[in-house]
Amino acid sequence: MFHPAFGFLMTVLGAKLDKARSEEGASAVEWVVIAAVLVAICGAVAAILVGALEGKAGEIGSDIEGA
Repeated sequence: MFHPAFGFLMTVLGAKLDKARSEEGASAVEWVVIAAVLVAICGAVAAILVGALEGKAGEIGSDIEGA
């Protein structure tokens, strides 16, 4: 049901969180914040791309049906 990129992002975030837990202090917080920002950016880009691709696929399908 979820997009495959979502699983990948969750895996990457989990790895970053594990690394953050092994470090101490502000460095760990920085890793978590950076990882969360990267996951949010990747998720937004993936959503934009999926929407654009679905829209274009629909247009192509309509053009093929109309030909």
